Amino acid sequence: MTTTTTPCEPDELRSLFLFEALTDDQLAVLCANGHIQDYQPGPICVEGEPATCFYVLLEGELTMSKLSGGQDIETNRTSQRGVYCGAWRAFTGGNQKTYDASVHVTKPSRFFVMDAPVFAQFMKDQFPMAVHLLDGIAVGTDRTRRIIDNREKLLALGRLSAGLTHQLNNPAAAISRAASDLRERVANMRHKLAMLADGTVSPEALSALVRLQERVAEQVAKSAGQHLSALETSDREDAVADWLEDHGIEGGWDIAPTFVEGGIDTDALERISAVTEQLASTSLDQAIRWINYTIESELLMNQILEASKRISALVADAKQYSQMDRAPFQVANVHDLLYSTLVMFADRLSKDGSGGDKAITLVKDFDKSLPEIPCYPADLNQVWTNIIDNALAAMRDTGGTLTVRTCRFNENMARIEICDTGPGIPPEIREQIFEPFFTTKPFGEGTGLGLDLAFNIVVKKHRGDLRVESVPGDTRFIVMLPLEAPPAADVAPDDELDDGLDGPDPE
Repeated sequence: MTTTTTPCEPDELRSLFLFEALTDDQLAVLCANGHIQDYQPGPICVEGEPATCFYVLLEGELTMSKLSGGQDIETNRTSQRGVYCGAWRAFTGGNQKTYDASVHVTKPSRFFVMDAPVFAQFMKDQFPMAVHLLDGIAVGTDRTRRIIDNREKLLALGRLSAGLTHQLNNPAAAISRAASDLRERVANMRHKLAMLADGTVSPEALSALVRLQERVAEQVAKSAGQHLSALETSDREDAVADWLEDHGIEGGWDIAPTFVEGGIDTDALERISAVTEQLASTSLDQAIRWINYTIESELLMNQILEASKRISALVADAKQYSQMDRAPFQVANVHDLLYSTLVMFADRLSKDGSGGDKAITLVKDFDKSLPEIPCYPADLNQVWTNIIDNALAAMRDTGGTLTVRTCRFNENMARIEICDTGPGIPPEIREQIFEPFFTTKPFGEGTGLGLDLAFNIVVKKHRGDLRVESVPGDTRFIVMLPLEAPPAADVAPDDELDDGLDGPDPE
């Protein structure tokens, strides 16, 4: 862009609302340290680049834009003399390091320009009290925001921890019950060993029984993956019980369910009977009791194994959710992140409403061809948490369907939708839901920072986009994430998201 530079005149600066109250000496300092610069149409500062200059429009027209969803979105257009942009926060506590927005001029324009360090020093020298007050506001606001952001995260973590504890309690209780029952079965098996001590079972019979045990144990292992309908189970139990009764086995109806669960049917019983007929020292009844203890023990060990696997899976999901022992910025599968977050909400996604709230059904519509994305996984999990928590709260009284959908928006962006069938967001407050401290929840229940935090993570930290579409019965939060790494992977998520342009609204 072609530019020309000329000295500035105090009287021209005094004609601007920004400088009209300054003294002659202050105007002289400004003119001595700044200059007038003419710009042809084109960019004068670009979002994310080092903030080197402070600009004040003297004449012409400018537009301001911000990156959203990988696109440059125009947010303001003005020809109002005196509006300022660029490094206008250089003197505050954060010492503005990069431009908050891109600014273009649409026609030949003139600006008063000062280098950012010089502008910052002028403000500190001429308006020390104002700078201290603004520093205090900036630091105080930042501290308050961080404290409440942390509280929001802790509240979400507390809710999820309660759900995770409930989920862990079920398999832990199953292990406890199975271990107690197994102890009883092992004690009974010790009594069976007395049969060996008194010689009532010959070595040949014992060998045959042990071989039977091994085959039965293999059958129990094979049957673990089988799923019979209630009718099939009932029919098989009747058949096994009848066989046992016909062969003089007392209490056959009590044993039958265990045999069927272990995969033992009447054909297997016939094979067991054939083996015992060859053993003079062992009756069929003894063999059946022996096999029954074996099946019970194997089934209990299967229960312990499955419950242990469930606990391990829940712990793995919790680690995936919290991103423990992982780099803050990495390439990740967005479906893994969504799944680990949904696991944390599993106790609230009851299909029968047994958790106390109305039943909520989960629908996952994932595009598995979606590539991995460069991101801050722990931060994105916080985004999913806040949005899903709000969706479930919206359906608490009526129940409904939570839908999580992924797809590729275009070659550069991934699209994630989190949808609920709640009452919807009224149009009059839809524009406010991403504002800090805005909440529709009762006093004390919400901080109003959940969606604000999500917006900052998606839009500012990932250079994506977060929007909402809502009608009664269909509310959709749409997250757009770049498939390529953001320009700066070390941008803090809690920095202020300022316009970078101020002054009176154009008429």
